[in-house]
Amino acid sequence: MLAYIARRLLFMIPTLFGILLINFAIVQFAPGGPVERVLAQLQGLDTGATAHFGGGGEVTNTGGGDLSSKYRGAQGLDPKFIAELEKQFGFDKPAYERFFLMLKNYATFDFGRSYFRDVPVLQLIKEKLPVSISLGLWMTLFSYAISIPLGIKKAVSDGSRFDVWSSAVVITGYAIPSFLFAILLIVLFCGGSFWQIFPLRGLTSENWPQLSLFHKVTDYFWHITLPVISMTLGAFATSTFLTKNSFLDEIAKQYVQTARMKGLSERRVLYGHVFRNAMMIVVSGFPGAFVAAFFGASLLIETIFSLDGLGLLSFESIVNRDYPVVFANLYIFALLGLVVNLLSDLTYMWIDPRIDFETREA
Repeated sequence: MLAYIARRLLFMIPTLFGILLINFAIVQFAPGGPVERVLAQLQGLDTGATAHFGGGGEVTNTGGGDLSSKYRGAQGLDPKFIAELEKQFGFDKPAYERFFLMLKNYATFDFGRSYFRDVPVLQLIKEKLPVSISLGLWMTLFSYAISIPLGIKKAVSDGSRFDVWSSAVVITGYAIPSFLFAILLIVLFCGGSFWQIFPLRGLTSENWPQLSLFHKVTDYFWHITLPVISMTLGAFATSTFLTKNSFLDEIAKQYVQTARMKGLSERRVLYGHVFRNAMMIVVSGFPGAFVAAFFGASLLIETIFSLDGLGLLSFESIVNRDYPVVFANLYIFALLGLVVNLLSDLTYMWIDPRIDFETREA
């Protein structure tokens, strides 16, 4: 087992290298690098999400030529000033040198400083992480808490009226985009045209530090209720049908018929024999659901509910061409995904000790 874990940990190194290399290469051809963004701001041009800053993302000064000709909006500016900007952002070095310097720093979790916020990237991530963790954990917890019992019930009553109408409800919920449902909840419960029950923004109230422990807990859940409901709406559909189909496959196997013939109760057959085997495939979907909650689903929800988390930070960093923040988030998300997948494999063994990773690897 230890040898298997060591191999998986070592395999993470080339995987992370490949992810960073591909994305770093893409950035080299992306239009509108940070130098051009600064120049656009100096010229009073639009620097929003739809702005286009001209050709070339990270243009490297290789010596010679007019620096102002590299960037749109640089005409008439002192080349020394542009050279200082390139040096400030590290673009005075060749791309390969910047890439390997980034790898060296990332090995010690040194992500540098944000280009435009002038704070360490790690500090930014630490500030935003609690929001994303809250959304991801609660969404995953509630989606599995709903989907597993519902999937088991649907498998046991396969073809019944309950199975049919619950499938319709689950599919309808899956088809509704989470951000549209979030807007509906805001209109209904956040002081729109109907009721003012839940807060519109933030994860806690302004006076949260002064509240007692009980009121801190209730205030936190008061703020997070609508965002989590919005994210959970479509999250449990896949795991519900996965649970149902997995249980149906196991129920049809011979060992289940044998257990019934021995006189075991249906509950003991279902939860004593079928559950362990059927849950293997459900557990395999946990890492993807958990990581996706951080990177994908939380982005729009964080924006709609003004929750300052990693999803919103990543989006703003991409728009602003804040590459240290972009690559730090990419690195952390990739590393988190690899670690969670390893934990998922170890969970397989905990659920079913018959699994032997050493034998499988051999």
